[in-house]
Amino acid sequence: MAASQAQLDKMQLRQNYRNVWHTDLMSTIAADTPYCCFSLFCGPCVSYLLRKRALYNDMSRYTCCAGYMPCSGKCGESKCPELCLCTEVFLCFGNSVASTRFLLQDEFNIQTTQCDNCIIGFMFCLQQLACICSIVACLVGNEELSDASQALNCLADMVYCTVCACMQTQHKVEMDKRDGKFGPQPMAVPPAQQMSRFDQPYPPNVGHGQPPPYGGYPPGPPPPAAYPPPGYPAPGYQR
Repeated sequence: MAASQAQLDKMQLRQNYRNVWHTDLMSTIAADTPYCCFSLFCGPCVSYLLRKRALYNDMSRYTCCAGYMPCSGKCGESKCPELCLCTEVFLCFGNSVASTRFLLQDEFNIQTTQCDNCIIGFMFCLQQLACICSIVACLVGNEELSDASQALNCLADMVYCTVCACMQTQHKVEMDKRDGKFGPQPMAVPPAQQMSRFDQPYPPNVGHGQPPPYGGYPPGPPPPAAYPPPGYPAPGYQR
């Protein structure tokens, strides 16, 4: 119960993250079309490669489902992490994709946009609807209802595979950004600053307007000296 509550708290925390994905789900096909096709036809292999890359190729850091499931840390990952990861991506493909997503979100403080939430929610709702229709078709025994449920199951599977491929492409693009494959990010160079002096009545010229005339002093008589010249008696002094 405590672990489940911790996961719910972390899901709520992700809603308050400040950063966003470099590419949303609607733009992943245009962002990297070949990789999206690769993810569509070979999803488990892509999930294996992305999880390993998310761990910076350090498999000693691997935990089953990235530590987000009750079984995490209890499957002998420390002895043979590669075999455990292979088992995860083939037997629990959906969890492997979601775990890599949570891992990247928590590392880079990435929130999920409303559009992405709608797409993922639609995928889950369609799968649940297809499951309910299949159960009803089995109980009723109506052939037409059975055909409709099979068509709905095919549609749900197509949406599931497509969304998972887009999600994995989104993860790949984000790690490309992390690894600097888009080139260095432009940074503004701060302007040069000068230090002012105590004997300078105006601040130094930093590019705003023209410098004051007469070597830094305003027109008119020179300013009075702070102290009398040597040999001159101070005011009120009696010889």
